[in-house]
Amino acid sequence: METKAALLALAALSQDSRLRVFRTLVQAGPEGLAAGRIAELTGIAPSSLSFHLKELAHADLAESRQAGRFVIYTARFATMNELIGYLTDNCCGGNPCGPVGAHCATSVQSTLEDITP
Repeated sequence: METKAALLALAALSQDSRLRVFRTLVQAGPEGLAAGRIAELTGIAPSSLSFHLKELAHADLAESRQAGRFVIYTARFATMNELIGYLTDNCCGGNPCGPVGAHCATSVQSTLEDITP
């Protein structure tokens, strides 16, 4: 992922409503959700929801498809995984991390112990 794309995705997710919508879409999985259902689950008014969905789509974090008379929205898991990869690239100085960054936490702790008087 290029830095510009990462910044666009992070900017889209840095707003409370859009983060809630994105997390709801991730929880829904690849089947996605109709816009009305997203509004119900997130408590966001449909008029505001369409704006937030547009912003997520612009950042390539969500996509839509027509299903009869409904528009179904899904999270773009490929973009989400690219963003996570971008953020964790060279984690722990290039050393492989253990579960949930266990190696990173250990390295940070040892560094803190080394510099703490």
